[in-house]
Amino acid sequence: MEQIDFISLGIGIVIGIVLWAIKSFFTVRHYKKELKDYKNHLERQMKLTQEGSRKLEEDYEKLKKENENLRVTVKTLGQKPGRNELRLLNIYDSALRKMMLKAPGFAQGWELSMQEAEREYEENEKGLKTVIKKVFGPSIAHKTDITDVEQEG
Repeated sequence: MEQIDFISLGIGIVIGIVLWAIKSFFTVRHYKKELKDYKNHLERQMKLTQEGSRKLEEDYEKLKKENENLRVTVKTLGQKPGRNELRLLNIYDSALRKMMLKAPGFAQGWELSMQEAEREYEENEKGLKTVIKKVFGPSIAHKTDITDVEQEG
């Protein structure tokens, strides 16, 4: 009976070892599959991150160029005279032309000419003279103003 106990014990140990080996095989197989899945996931994430980084860099470079172009445009536009400066220039031009006709008493004449030129400019912005100036240029309108002053004087 002792011999049967040893054989039973030996068979039990062998069956235990075989079951342990099978379980270990499936466990190792499961972990290898999980490791492969993790590697694939990491590879996909790295590709996505790389593409995203590349796209961000391209966008950054594009925005950088656009910003530089806008900076140059703003600087260029800042050097051009604005509408208020052109308005004042036209008023001064008109006032000086009238001063040449009304030369005596420069200070008083200058002030009167400036006020008159401002009124005319405001009227020109609203009325028919604006259309004539846009079509024919400011020289015709000034000639018309001079002939009006000569006829009054």
